[in-house]
Amino acid sequence: MWRYRNPVDIRFGAGSLAELPALVRQRRYAVVTYSEPMFADVVARCAATAGAPALVVDDVAPNPDCALLADQAARFRELSSPPDVIVAVGGGSVIDSAKVFAAAGGDFGRVQRFLETKQGVEQLSATPIIAVPTTAGTGSEVTPWATVWDTQSGQKYSLSRPGLFPEHALIDPLLMVEKPRGLTVSTGLDALSHALESLWNVNSNPVSASHAVAAAREILDALPRLVADLRNVALRTRMAKAALFAGLAFSNTQTAIAHSISYPFTLHYGVPHGIACSFTLPAVMRSVIGCGGLCEASLRSIFGDDLHAGARQLERMIEDLGVATQAGGYGVDPDTWAKMIDDAFGGERGRNFIGSRAQLLAAVRQPSPASAAAAG
Repeated sequence: MWRYRNPVDIRFGAGSLAELPALVRQRRYAVVTYSEPMFADVVARCAATAGAPALVVDDVAPNPDCALLADQAARFRELSSPPDVIVAVGGGSVIDSAKVFAAAGGDFGRVQRFLETKQGVEQLSATPIIAVPTTAGTGSEVTPWATVWDTQSGQKYSLSRPGLFPEHALIDPLLMVEKPRGLTVSTGLDALSHALESLWNVNSNPVSASHAVAAAREILDALPRLVADLRNVALRTRMAKAALFAGLAFSNTQTAIAHSISYPFTLHYGVPHGIACSFTLPAVMRSVIGCGGLCEASLRSIFGDDLHAGARQLERMIEDLGVATQAGGYGVDPDTWAKMIDDAFGGERGRNFIGSRAQLLAAVRQPSPASAAAAG
């Protein structure tokens, strides 16, 4: 038996940002975004029709950290009355931050207690969210969880509540056209990771797998083209749709071992999340060849019948984008790398993985095509 559920109302297409004021529907709203001019323009366009927001939080940082989130959440407590809806305009960090504020109700301590102890769920709020992603990668606009980082203690948490599915996801590819190459690569590979991670996953089901196959096939073709033509609206639209489909896939499965491995790379080595969770994808794919079932059938739909050749194709694509596919490329020595993999299998996302530690360790020890060519 399997089930699939996603309650988010999705509006997709170039120019769809114009629908934002109507989605606000004259409600009292807060905005969570970045401080750059493009985001200020979006806020101004919404305010012209829907009225001024009750609060604008525009100092969101990458990888939202507990200390900053606590300060930002307290600003909601200073309002005369809480907002009826939160509008999140930005990338994954913005949408994740909005989910934290939606759950906090002005008091981040409630969220922190729940993250650390899994107690106090009855004290969490669920303010509705309208998510307007400006990158093609996060998928957070159609998921019920947010990643929260505590750099002081070296911890990463996942805030997961069914009430945190956004009310609406408004996806306008025109908001993504100005994004630079590095961000385009990182977010695009993040979306690819979401798709593939939902396949080698104990929670995979036929609906999530269908979304994942569609997303992965599109990304493998469109992302290298987009990196060479960053202002191409058609390619931006393809990537936005692929990232959405990847989000719909892992919204029901969560991620798996590549994400579990990624967290210390981001926390301790400063590797951007999209890179940290994707550089191991070829090795993870090699480790599940022969697993059979829905995972292998789905991988064959993406890469063809020869999955070893498919893993090489995936590896070359990632490396051609300038991303190292070996841990040593990020300054990690072999002993530390082996411990990271051990720790990853004990993590919540690691337990979603259908493969084994021994098979993955064997796969990560295989040299990449680039390093093998250099050695030859």
